[in-house]
Amino acid sequence: MSKAIKILLVLIAIYAGVVTLFESLLGYFQPENQATLVITTFDPVSGEAHDRVISRIEEGGALYVAVNHWPRQWYHRLLENDQVRVKYDGVDGGFTATKVPAAGEQALHDARPLSLGFRILTGFPPRYFVALTPNLPQ
Repeated sequence: MSKAIKILLVLIAIYAGVVTLFESLLGYFQPENQATLVITTFDPVSGEAHDRVISRIEEGGALYVAVNHWPRQWYHRLLENDQVRVKYDGVDGGFTATKVPAAGEQALHDARPLSLGFRILTGFPPRYFVALTPNLPQ
């Protein structure tokens, strides 16, 4: 194996390690600020609740979240059970989560673009959006 290929493989391994470390630390510490919310998803089989801190996007009077990272088990649970609990800025209640169709994603990409640095640190994951609609009291 040539020296150039070995160097390239080492650089790829280092990059993969940096992405894994960044994503792991972000998931472990789950930093909260004014632009985040806590979403609680529920396991469709056991009903067990799982909290995740994620950034919120408020656009056109609607509430959205973006799926910007490789670790996304919360997103898969949400796709299986669209009833979630959301907490932010004094709001605490049940919401229905709906995946935004591909045709509607561009406006949200434009409203909340990701920096190149962030995309590099997260390993260029595909990005999806979810609309969160408050459940009306019955």
